[in-house]
Amino acid sequence: MDALVRLLQLLVLLLTLPLHLLALLGCWQPLCKMCFPYLMAALTAKCNRKMESKKQQLFIQIKGLAGASGKVSLLELGCGTGTNFQFYPAGCRITCLDPNPHFEKFLTKSMAENRHLQYEQFVVASGEDMKGLADSCMDVVVSTLVLCSVQSPRKVLQEVHRVLRPGGVFFFWEHVAEPRGSWAFLWQQVLEPTWKHIGDGCCLTRETWKDLESAQFSQLQMEFQPPPFKWLPVGPHIMGKAVK
Repeated sequence: MDALVRLLQLLVLLLTLPLHLLALLGCWQPLCKMCFPYLMAALTAKCNRKMESKKQQLFIQIKGLAGASGKVSLLELGCGTGTNFQFYPAGCRITCLDPNPHFEKFLTKSMAENRHLQYEQFVVASGEDMKGLADSCMDVVVSTLVLCSVQSPRKVLQEVHRVLRPGGVFFFWEHVAEPRGSWAFLWQQVLEPTWKHIGDGCCLTRETWKDLESAQFSQLQMEFQPPPFKWLPVGPHIMGKAVK
């Protein structure tokens, strides 16, 4: 099976050779960083329509998590275009974090369309190193379709745990690998080297539920769901929450 995967990966690489050459020369990533927000703006709008009821069900729980200020301090990791803003309860104080600065203009537009929220700041940083945020400063952290593309999900979850106050909650919705040994998983292995370039670092074969289970949260609730788009190589999704 491993030999078949390597052979098919080689065939896909040959078919997408210009993309890999651009990446090797260092030309692809800056172009991807500029264009990726436009792709995400189109895809996330469609995704919201498919997942609206599930997102409402998940994020309605934020309402009762206000800290001492009476308002919920919420950090969204990999905030992208702000597609989740419409689901957050009124009065949330939103801090957005993303390593791609080209998302900021999309966030400004999204905040203008969601006046029920209070926009605090946009932090350009990776989830593995949120040193600009103090310990225990957030009531809620949200991550949707982010842990697939970070360098180290384990380090990101350590940082999430650090910035959450005691009793704070991490809400997540992430795509994960297909079952090992399945044909679907084989194709994820085949496509992943090329997909990483297309999806700005997105990995298809991550078993993110294992990272969540081994993180230092006091409670973990998680459910598996089918992917919203059958025509994409992303696998099943996990949705749930973890309590510090």
